[in-house]
Amino acid sequence: MVQVFKPANLRVEYDVKTEMRDDVSLSSDIYFPIGTGPWPVILIRTPYNNQMPELIIESATYFAQNGYVVISQDVRGRFDSDGIFEPWVNEFNDGYDTIEWIGKQPWCNGNVGMHGPSYVGNVQWQAAAMNSKYLKAIVPRVIGDNLHEAPHYQGGALQLGWTATWSFRMGGRTAQDIDIYDWTQVFHTLPLQDLPKTAGKSLNFYDDWMKHPNYDEYWKKLAIKERYSDIKIPILQIGGWYDFFTAGTLNNFVGMKENGGSELARKYQRAIIGPWTHSFVGKLTYAGNTDYSSTASIDLLEIELAWFDHWLKEAQNKAELEAPLKLFIMGSNKWRDEYEWPLKRTNFTSWYFHSSGNANSAAGFGTLSKEKPDKETPDYFTYNPMFPVPTKGGCNCCDPHIIPWGSYDQREVEARSDVLVYTSDKLDKPMEVTGPITVKLFASTDCLDTDFTAKLVDVYPDGRALNLCDGIIRARYRNSTVKQELLEPNKIYEFTIDLWPTSNVFKPGHKIRVDISSSNFPRFDRNTNTGNNINSDSDLKTANQTVYHETGLLSQIILPTIPN
Repeated sequence: MVQVFKPANLRVEYDVKTEMRDDVSLSSDIYFPIGTGPWPVILIRTPYNNQMPELIIESATYFAQNGYVVISQDVRGRFDSDGIFEPWVNEFNDGYDTIEWIGKQPWCNGNVGMHGPSYVGNVQWQAAAMNSKYLKAIVPRVIGDNLHEAPHYQGGALQLGWTATWSFRMGGRTAQDIDIYDWTQVFHTLPLQDLPKTAGKSLNFYDDWMKHPNYDEYWKKLAIKERYSDIKIPILQIGGWYDFFTAGTLNNFVGMKENGGSELARKYQRAIIGPWTHSFVGKLTYAGNTDYSSTASIDLLEIELAWFDHWLKEAQNKAELEAPLKLFIMGSNKWRDEYEWPLKRTNFTSWYFHSSGNANSAAGFGTLSKEKPDKETPDYFTYNPMFPVPTKGGCNCCDPHIIPWGSYDQREVEARSDVLVYTSDKLDKPMEVTGPITVKLFASTDCLDTDFTAKLVDVYPDGRALNLCDGIIRARYRNSTVKQELLEPNKIYEFTIDLWPTSNVFKPGHKIRVDISSSNFPRFDRNTNTGNNINSDSDLKTANQTVYHETGLLSQIILPTIPN
């Protein structure tokens, strides 16, 4: 069927079928520029409906108006495409087969690029690893290097909020309504492996994720970080400081510069990171309850067009000359060009935890300073998985009306006695923190397994405590997410908590704060503390936690400070 897209003055062909190597047919809508080809082609492969107005039609119209054929394709098993939807699994081959088909069409000039966010970004990396000669450049937005660490698990803990809501939405050929559920009840379901049953659902892919809590071969086969040497093309990535793929985006940037499969790929890696949440990169000036001024919003389609014009049309523009990194510095609310990650001028500075055993809540007396502790009384708190610390913003996805995302005042959370709060003195001069954030925590528990969480907070003169980044470590994965190792109760261990990267200027009069606890629910699932398989465990045990800060047990946050 051929229709005329009159408002954009385009010709569109709908539901064009392409056969994959196993004879499954995938459906595409094809947007043609007015005129005579052949043209370069931009491919968008999505599980979210290839006729979504904002996600697909807006960008397809824009690129087609600028001289590109744009193909929006439903991935296997979704909407108008045949087959069975298995998230992530078929996209290597299906992406390659589609690109090979495109490259042989008379309206294609032999140059193909790919565009789109999230899942639509991951399929770009997967296709790029297959090395079609027609694929010349990609622009993946908000996606990482390793599907185990994001979006499914993090530090060994299940990303429950995303896993539950996304799988419920995707548990059919078309988008499913997820606002009909009582999510408080769903999130509290135990065992986790039975969670879909609360909605009368049977989800094979969810079952697979439950069977593979470790970073094993199931995940390694899907991981981009395992395939850098197979990828040989220039890549422009786009991400946000409050996206749950931020760490993976920057890992890809570094990994491709070091291990890309060609000199071209190693030389031309570029990334743009703004103060954005997952679904609103480039479009909004705020994340959560914090507004970063009008400078935060930029025209990403215009930037992508210049990238595609250079690599697909051989246009002599500035795309090749742009700095590798374009970073938004929160606090100062300014964009800045950079050339490597982490920044070469970074001073990784340790800020140590202090108290006399009374750091419980913001009303306690936990402090943070660059001075090492000598002999101090440990801090204690009780983690009861029946009453977990609630999620209040952060790098979440993708339903903020169910679980808030972005920057929020943490004072309500910091009023709890099961949250240890360590706060610096007021700063007398600005301090920029840009880079990966890590907490080294010396702690013990009376259980075989438990979780520890950490959060970096910017405390304003008026008392607002705004989260910047946070992380979690499941104790059994303290040495590696490949192998589980239970704890010896009451033994002191060193835990490394990756809070992921951020970029923020702590202004004069502000304070630096670190929150330590054992839950962040329902962003992450609750550790049952029993030592059993958590995904099949229905029992809950209270954990008594001890955090140490003394000579030889230097609990600390390591901040990547940037000289003024």
